Amino acid sequence: MKVIYDAAAKINLLLDILARLDNGYHSLFMLMQSVDLYDTVTVETDSSGTIRISSDEEGIPCDKRNIAYKAAEAFFNFTGIKNEGISIHIEKRIPFAAGMAGGSADGAAVIAALNDIYETKLSQRDLCKIGLKVGADVPFCLTGGTCLAQNVGEILSPLPQLEDCYIVLAKPERGVSTKEAFEAFDSATNVRHLDTCGMLYAASQGDLKEICKRTKNVFEQLIEVPERVPIKSTLNRHGALAACMSGSGPTVYGIFDDESKAQSAASALKSIVKNIYITKPVSSGLIRR
Repeated sequence: MKVIYDAAAKINLLLDILARLDNGYHSLFMLMQSVDLYDTVTVETDSSGTIRISSDEEGIPCDKRNIAYKAAEAFFNFTGIKNEGISIHIEKRIPFAAGMAGGSADGAAVIAALNDIYETKLSQRDLCKIGLKVGADVPFCLTGGTCLAQNVGEILSPLPQLEDCYIVLAKPERGVSTKEAFEAFDSATNVRHLDTCGMLYAASQGDLKEICKRTKNVFEQLIEVPERVPIKSTLNRHGALAACMSGSGPTVYGIFDDESKAQSAASALKSIVKNIYITKPVSSGLIRR
């Protein structure tokens, strides 16, 4: 049996770190949004008795390091189903190591596909429980849309869908280590926390302009991405309602209420970065084909 899912990228409309927890993880407050940039993940049963990964992108690992592999393992461990063999093929469109949850989206697609293949009829809660075992962003990627994500990412509260807008993504070449980004927080002495209450109220009202006024990422205080300043300057110059980094970076995005402004900004960004995408917000993290 074969199941195919399109798995959406995400951006962080707001990302704050509230504290370092005793277990070494961090308590987060994030407003997350799915956008229509998709990887396509095909999961098919076979008789190999193993989990096999393939991809059209040479740069990603096709072994146990891949979140998709870990997601399959976690599904079989959770359900107790014996793996007779599955193959997973990932068509990459979401840049990896970009702060857009590309790997987590692939893992979410694998969990959803295996739930379909084996007709386990797991609840969304159980699917997210499996997802959390392999990545903090996987529960959101299983859900998608516009959500408040708290604690390490597993507490999800749906919010009104973001108004129609255009989101320009600009991904610099240099990657950012998520581990190093959190270590920078742990060693920082003067972190300015964000307007979480104001953002939550604006999001609960579905007010795009008020959301954009509060769009910020605490990691911008902690890590340096050389292209971030000129990218944000270009986005703002072309009329962005907000310009911010997603996740631990390095991708920077701008939100526009006018398509021509978004296209103009994307054209101007070509002199700074190669990887540029014009996207729109979507209401789901996964689409079954």
